[in-house]
Amino acid sequence: MPGTSAPGAPPAAGLAPSQRALAPDLARGVMLLVIAVVHAHIFRLIQTPEGGYTLSGTLDVVVTGAVTLFAENRGYPMFAALFGYGLTQVYLRRTAEGREWPWVRRLLRRRGRWLVAIGLAHVTFIYYGDIISVYGLVALLFAGTLRYTDRRLLAHAFTWLAVGSLVYTLFNSSALNSAAQGEGAYPAEATALTDLLIRLFSWPFTTPLLVIITVFPFMIGAWAARRRLLEEPERHRDLLRRVAGIGIPLAVLGGVPYALVTTELWDAGTLAEAAAFWTHVVTGYAGGFGYAALIALIAVRIGTSPGPVTRALAATGQRSMTCYLLQSVAWAVLFSPYALGLAGRMSDTAAVATGVGVWLATVVLADLMRRAGVRGPAEAALRRLTYGRPARETAPIAR
Repeated sequence: MPGTSAPGAPPAAGLAPSQRALAPDLARGVMLLVIAVVHAHIFRLIQTPEGGYTLSGTLDVVVTGAVTLFAENRGYPMFAALFGYGLTQVYLRRTAEGREWPWVRRLLRRRGRWLVAIGLAHVTFIYYGDIISVYGLVALLFAGTLRYTDRRLLAHAFTWLAVGSLVYTLFNSSALNSAAQGEGAYPAEATALTDLLIRLFSWPFTTPLLVIITVFPFMIGAWAARRRLLEEPERHRDLLRRVAGIGIPLAVLGGVPYALVTTELWDAGTLAEAAAFWTHVVTGYAGGFGYAALIALIAVRIGTSPGPVTRALAATGQRSMTCYLLQSVAWAVLFSPYALGLAGRMSDTAAVATGVGVWLATVVLADLMRRAGVRGPAEAALRRLTYGRPARETAPIAR
């Protein structure tokens, strides 16, 4: 009867930590460092009092250039690809159990709805640049693409790459021009209420832009999951070497023009700056995929005997949503004008160093949770909300 499982049916729940592959978790843990550095750098810019943003010396120029070349628009594509990889793993596991597509689709969409809800709460109470709700919307809108053939999936992916990158560049170029004129800076007298209103007002505008640049890496992640590239990296060494060896240098080379803009070494016109930014975004996808491939190759070298640092980074990756939310709390406390308000008193170098420090704190906390056998609170909540009570959420196994 509906609502019961067949005898011997596996429970509808996620993988236990001991069953997880090392490479995806290690990649998430390392890329949270990239996310932290970029977010700290952005906060230094947007929450500096109007007209106060400058590069204060040679070290700032070097640090800003490095963030542009190696981090900005490089970590996000990798996270989006890992989200597509993980969602595809759920789909493949459930269909391998014999679950029918309507049941699996409901599961994926229920997960997406709760991600949107968590993301909205994140925006409301903490941080304006939420990506959790973006992933939820992608799950809701594009869960059906997980059933596409490889050819159809890749065709859709590259179409979204072409259209999404152009639209994102168009809107972002306008935002950059406004910020350069001081129009996008936070007012020095901002309060918690005005900050809340800014976040809620900007969410409907920024979220669609993030969705359109997320679909491409999401679909590439789904394609990679079908081949178990990160779960069985030892079987795909040649492909992973090519992706890392081409993707990372391509991202660095493609980021050079925009790095010259961000370091104020090139006073580019509007069209030239937009072209530099578009190149930066498109090659950033290659860099994100290259980072994932490089970390998978490192996981192969580590093998089945990870050291304490690797275990701590993997623990961070297993609790990536919790650590991401903790980072947001740190930005709100450290940089908001109505809290400590450090943004206006920091150089770019200090902001980036702060980002590294916040990431290290989350790594230590995640490892302590691992040692105590405690899941990340955010991951535990999402799992419970997605799967519910086994007796209520399990479904008949198709024979």
